[in-house]
Amino acid sequence: MENQGKTYPLTKSEILFKTEELLKASENIYNITVKIAIRARRRRYEDAEILDEARIKPVIRAIIEMSDELTQPDILGD
Repeated sequence: MENQGKTYPLTKSEILFKTEELLKASENIYNITVKIAIRARRRRYEDAEILDEARIKPVIRAIIEMSDELTQPDILGD
C-alpha cells in the first residue's frame, strides 16, 4: 500500500483486521491500547536512525508486531 510516499506491507483492510484481532483477543481493550501505544513510542525512538523503518508509522508497526505475537499469551494477558 502506498500512501503519500509511505510504504506499508499490508493493505488498510489487513491492518484493520489485525487491529480487530488484537482487540478481540484481549480481555481488556484499554490495556491492549496502552500496550500498543507504549510499543509504538518505544519503536519510534529506537528506530529513529533507520530510514526504511520510518516509512511505516510506529503505531501500525506495533499493531502488526503484536498481532503476529498472538500465539504468545504473555503479550496480551496480565
